[in-house]
Amino acid sequence: MTAETTASGYSAGDYSATAPARLATRLAFFAAGFAMASCAPLFPFIKERIGADEGQFGLVLLCLGFGSIIAMPVTGVLAARRGAGPMVLLGGFGLALMLPLLGVAWSAPLVGAVLFVFGASLGTIDVAMNVHGAEIEGREGRPIMSNFHAMFSIGGFFGAGLMTLVLSLGVSVVVAALIAGAVTLATMLPIPGRLLRAGGGEPEPYVVPRGIVLLLALLAGITFLVEGAVLDWGALLMIERDLAEPRVAGMGYIAFSAAMLVARLTGGWLISTLGEFRVLILGGLATMAGVATILLVPWPAVALSGFVLIGLGAANLVPILFSAAGRQKVMPAGLAVASVTTTGYAGVLMGPALLGFAADMTSLPVAFWLVAVLMAAVPLTARFVVRA
Repeated sequence: MTAETTASGYSAGDYSATAPARLATRLAFFAAGFAMASCAPLFPFIKERIGADEGQFGLVLLCLGFGSIIAMPVTGVLAARRGAGPMVLLGGFGLALMLPLLGVAWSAPLVGAVLFVFGASLGTIDVAMNVHGAEIEGREGRPIMSNFHAMFSIGGFFGAGLMTLVLSLGVSVVVAALIAGAVTLATMLPIPGRLLRAGGGEPEPYVVPRGIVLLLALLAGITFLVEGAVLDWGALLMIERDLAEPRVAGMGYIAFSAAMLVARLTGGWLISTLGEFRVLILGGLATMAGVATILLVPWPAVALSGFVLIGLGAANLVPILFSAAGRQKVMPAGLAVASVTTTGYAGVLMGPALLGFAADMTSLPVAFWLVAVLMAAVPLTARFVVRA
């Protein structure tokens, strides 16, 4: 690696030596996104099979979140001690194994148990692949975390699309789950042997964010809260404001997802050109402007542009936060990334529920204004993030 420095603050490096690890990381992100998205089209059929009502099935689905949140801190410790590579493999192959089992589980307790292990596998690969991606960034000296996260989005689109297509053709849930597991397995098979052989020493055996890591974790929770709000409440907000009929209210999330994918595919170039500081400032402001557009503009087509703004603005915030967690020196990288990831997942899992409580006490538009206010923390603290 040379001493040449880009506008983003990275140093230019030799990319050829890390090319195999870069490919492996992209495949891991794709596999995680694909496996996670493959579940959603299966859930209605599984719910019907086990005879659960909405409340009961909601409790079953919580097992996935609990598995993820429990596994993430453990993965951070193990990745800091032994390197991220083994945990990437454990999580990825665990996903490939759990998907077929999800297709054949015949009772609520069994589905809950499979989802718990599936969530633990997802949490494991999520932390490990981000730690691994941060290590590659450090060796290559360029911002590529956004590209890795774009592969997660691509995997999600492909997983949801493939399962929807397969099920629409009348294929059984068992066969569909087997197909999902086979694709995940095929994606994971080229990864062993390509991962970095990096390991830590004997770091502290707990994951409590402190110093700059605490700030990074809080910002990740806020950013994931925004994504969760758009996913869970965006369509309802469009309906409540008379911007869309129920049958097309989901167009907002589609616009958000497409914009986020485009922004992440170009994120490396954008961060290299503008630098992390400007991307954090502009991303936070664009996200806030997007929320304001949806809440203030009475025209549906323009309101949809608000979802586009949110997707463009939020897309590269989390990759920058993960990169900063991997570079800081306050905590071992594995523990720091695990802290940021766990807090982010808490934002996704608990944030929309808290948003619902706020909407019940006031109104849904007021709750979204609160989201916009929280997002102001990103541009306000951008200088501290960059100095991490």
